[in-house]
Amino acid sequence: MPIQLVLRIALAMLLYSIFRILFYLFNKSFFEAVDFADFMTIMKGGIMFDTTAVLYSNILVILLMIIPFRFRFKKAYQDFVHWLYVIFNVICLVINAMDIVYYQFTMKRTTATIFDEFKHDDNMLKILWSGMFDYWHVTLASLATLALFIFLAGRIRYAKNYIASNWVFYIQHLVIMLAVMALVVGGVRGGFKHSTRPITLSNASKYIKEPNQRAMVLNTPFAIMRTFNKKSLERLSYFDDAELSQYFSAVHPACEGDSTLSNPNVVVIILESFGRSNFGYLNKDIKDYEGFTPFLDSLSQHSYSFRNAFANGRKSIDALPSTVASIPSISEPFILSNYSGNAINSIASLLKPKGYYSAFFHGAPNGSMGFDAFMKQAGYDDYFGKDEYNNNDDFDGMWGIWDEPFLQYYAKTMNTFKEPFVTTVFTLSSHHPFKVPEKYEGVFPKGDIPLQECIGYTDNALRNFFNTCKQMPWFDNTIFIITADHMSGNSIEKYDTDWGAFAIPMIIYAPGNDSLVGYNDSTVVQQADVLPTLMNLVGTDSPYISFGHNMLDSNKDHFVFDYKDGIYILIEDGYLLQFDGKKSLGLYNLSVDDIMKSNLIDKNDSIQTKLENHTKAILQEYSNRLIDNNLTINN
Repeated sequence: MPIQLVLRIALAMLLYSIFRILFYLFNKSFFEAVDFADFMTIMKGGIMFDTTAVLYSNILVILLMIIPFRFRFKKAYQDFVHWLYVIFNVICLVINAMDIVYYQFTMKRTTATIFDEFKHDDNMLKILWSGMFDYWHVTLASLATLALFIFLAGRIRYAKNYIASNWVFYIQHLVIMLAVMALVVGGVRGGFKHSTRPITLSNASKYIKEPNQRAMVLNTPFAIMRTFNKKSLERLSYFDDAELSQYFSAVHPACEGDSTLSNPNVVVIILESFGRSNFGYLNKDIKDYEGFTPFLDSLSQHSYSFRNAFANGRKSIDALPSTVASIPSISEPFILSNYSGNAINSIASLLKPKGYYSAFFHGAPNGSMGFDAFMKQAGYDDYFGKDEYNNNDDFDGMWGIWDEPFLQYYAKTMNTFKEPFVTTVFTLSSHHPFKVPEKYEGVFPKGDIPLQECIGYTDNALRNFFNTCKQMPWFDNTIFIITADHMSGNSIEKYDTDWGAFAIPMIIYAPGNDSLVGYNDSTVVQQADVLPTLMNLVGTDSPYISFGHNMLDSNKDHFVFDYKDGIYILIEDGYLLQFDGKKSLGLYNLSVDDIMKSNLIDKNDSIQTKLENHTKAILQEYSNRLIDNNLTINN
């Protein structure tokens, strides 16, 4: 039976590849930049998405073919499984065929949103029937391919039972069933590594050079399956265009750099789970609190640091779009959303015209959390992960390379880059199960929660990293931004709040710029502010889209925008507003009530109205720009 199963899966995979070729041939004018080498890479990448789609759509067939019972070998049973296999796969292949035509109208693979788009249309069958004749050449090619599939499927011989002994039969087939199911789980997820998330639409960016090429890597059944039950954004119209611009605009103009440095290098460090509550320097109001970050506390005194900094999400996968592309996560991570294939601008893409080389570093196995695909989509030139590090002696056994050796690798690899460069690193050691290397056991304070010992370890790894960087010729002409992905774990009461759940550090360190030093305990800033801040320090030749502000501009109305448990959160002017999309539910004066005990809703009309309008404007800009694929100025 496994032989027949392998043949059926392989045949379905072959037909998916044929339809990918047809998709390209009939839409070739949209992919003129694709050469033969690019196409081969796209075909190779498509295999992963085809595997997931084929396994998902054939899961019932697979189960019926591997259950360890003898009735599987009866002709009637095998006839039933055969036609079930044919019907399921013909449906999926027809869906693929439809997108060969539909792509020219949508410029993307069809997702599950199509069911919402056309749920009120009664003439869908008429439209489809008309389309079959209008695009007869696609119809003929698709029918010929489907006929080939049905013919080849019929040539797969039925399985026979050659085992007479019952106990041998049942043991052998039970083992086969367990092995097949394990392989199916890995195939559906896109890999077997611990750190691998189930693949999503955004992973296709790993195999392309231009955003529109993603449709070639994907297949339509996969796109529908992966977006099924995912919420689509609603187009919002709280304000007309004139009113909207009064409250918020995501468009930022080109600007000259106002740093004293000339074409400075940019290094963005994103620390795993480094919530603000772990910092002594950022918690001066807590008597005798030392925290767990002695090095970063010391570095902050030679930097420009913000006491009131916040993440734009609660997970690692939220942090990259927010930090490097100024796209906050609203309702779900951008990387996992239906809009993950939208063209975007980023730190790397905006600095590339100025001659900047860009690279991303993450010590996890390559492909972890889809970071490699997203950073390629964001315009980063190269990715350096566990594979490039290439030394399993420093593997932590769970997540990837320990922070200390990987940060040393990061520093030394940057020393090989031609200046100017922009790089980003994402650490990982402060992760569950919260272990430190054996040689550091007992060295750092354990704190009240297991995470805090790991915080101490990574803080020390950063000390060694900067000691290494100081020896590099590019050090003094570099702007370092140090922040965290999200808050995680806390032993201080005031952080157990809607604002505390997002509280992180934000440190700007420019060793060659003495004027960029200070402690800001009033301005609220967020991850989405990193991009516009860097653009104003370094300069950019083109306007861009950002959902944040330059942190260093005192003339801006600084704010923090977040989403938690179905509620939108805006922090501005010392207040926190909770808004459900239709009405405000809570208003708190954080300057006198940081543990949020006194709800001021409907008790301060002026500030409530201001924050409500700002929240609505941000939501309208965000939703409509994502829906319209309008996250870049030149898109």
